[in-house]
Amino acid sequence: MEVRLLLLVFICLHALHWAASAQQPEEATVIVKGSTKIAETNKNYICATIDWWPPEKCNYNQCPWGQSSILNLDLDHPFLAQAIQAFDNLRIRLGGSLQDRVVYDVGTNSPCTPFTNMSNGLFGFSDGCLSMDRWDKLNALFQKTGAIITFGLNALYGRYNVRHSFWAGKWNSTNAYNFVKYTISKGYPVDSWEYGNELSGHGIGARVDATLYGKDAIELKSIFQQLYKAPLSQPSLLAPGGFFDQQWYTQLLQTSGHGVVSALTHHIYNLGGGNDAHLIRKILDPKYLDRSEDTYRDMQLTLQRHGTWASAWVSESGGVFNNGGELVSNTFINSIWYLDQLGMASKYNTKVFCRQTLIGGHYGLLDTQTFLPNPDYYSALLWHRLMGREVLSVDINAPRKLRAYAHCRKQQQGITLLLINLSNTTGYNVTLQNDINVSLDKTASLHKHNSFSHSLRRAVSWLGRKPSSDVARREEYHLTAKDGDLQSKTMLLNGAPLELSDDGGVPAMSPALVAVNSPVYLAPTSIAFVVLPMFEAKACS
Repeated sequence: MEVRLLLLVFICLHALHWAASAQQPEEATVIVKGSTKIAETNKNYICATIDWWPPEKCNYNQCPWGQSSILNLDLDHPFLAQAIQAFDNLRIRLGGSLQDRVVYDVGTNSPCTPFTNMSNGLFGFSDGCLSMDRWDKLNALFQKTGAIITFGLNALYGRYNVRHSFWAGKWNSTNAYNFVKYTISKGYPVDSWEYGNELSGHGIGARVDATLYGKDAIELKSIFQQLYKAPLSQPSLLAPGGFFDQQWYTQLLQTSGHGVVSALTHHIYNLGGGNDAHLIRKILDPKYLDRSEDTYRDMQLTLQRHGTWASAWVSESGGVFNNGGELVSNTFINSIWYLDQLGMASKYNTKVFCRQTLIGGHYGLLDTQTFLPNPDYYSALLWHRLMGREVLSVDINAPRKLRAYAHCRKQQQGITLLLINLSNTTGYNVTLQNDINVSLDKTASLHKHNSFSHSLRRAVSWLGRKPSSDVARREEYHLTAKDGDLQSKTMLLNGAPLELSDDGGVPAMSPALVAVNSPVYLAPTSIAFVVLPMFEAKACS
């Protein structure tokens, strides 16, 4: 009896010690300004890429591409189709570094050969070829799944390398003309064509003068006008699919002129290379994340000053360049970076944000070998389903480790708030307010909830506990890492693992229903989508 009593005392003392040492949650307030929208995205803001890289693409003694390229991806894998269909019209951008070495096998006499290693080739590879049989099969998948297609065209065809990375000479549009003509003849609904990949500014591997590029854009626009007979059927022309250089982009707009380029596209790889040992630290550093805000802001200003007819797209963003970071880009921690970038870019009228990749490399939304979703897949799907087009301004009364973004709710009344906690030690009790009547519920108490027992109750309340029926409710979708391991490939939604069904079906992602007048408890290094159906926001009416 004494032994059992001593054991009980020991357990209680240990529990009290753990409770006392646990970091107490801090109070925070988020005020959503629903009176006016500050920006607007396209309906299909979420986008993912499929690249050209062959299995031989390697960096840091890692070759993570396997059979995931446009030329060799298993288009019949059942998980692939279901993953795309879950988005109801996912935008897919076909392109990447090797697109400016792709020949389209239509109207040519040369044999259609794949990319092969070549020491003096661009990025170490020879020219490659897209057969029309493969193009037909790709479009069969796209039409089956309802995907919206953006295709990146070869902008170096006919040019020659002058010195170092600089390419000159006139673009030969014949092959692109024949390819677009074939596409139209087959009835394939390409939504937009992007001209070139990473040839802007100093370029990556190759670069082209902005004035020359602008004249080429005019020629490509003329091709669209010739081939697409009905004006309303003409696709958008996007350019240049490179890293933002304000002077270069301005010159492109000034040369091409009004109405030629529909969207200026740029790439974001703001975390460093795949062998960077500090990737996780960068992702959790608000100052580091905020650096890319300058790019979005400068792009917006460039369009306001020189191209009001065009919009801004991120047509490729993997965060980590050279294939992504192993056990970072494909794990829970990357969703903090990814969702923060989605929120940040949307504030500056970015219309589309394409993730590198849908599948391929370490940064695929789907695992290259198994086709199983990585954590970022579910993050992208929740954004797509919950965040509407209209972007709202947010004021945050909290440390910089708490990030908040607000949009009108997707196709329904109310708003959706995205909360991200960068701190790995501190949780937050977040009180939500609006700028019209300050408090969401006039009877809501603003007193402190600092006791350990309160934070514990808030932490476990995700697991499906429902408030009484006479209380106004909100929806909460809390995303955390399995076992608290930030490099886990398993993401938890409200405490339950997100996993495909046996037949590859995407799991139902149901919210926890919570009393609207209670604070949102945001655990350390976690993410939450909070849907407020009755939030009074004039911008969303």
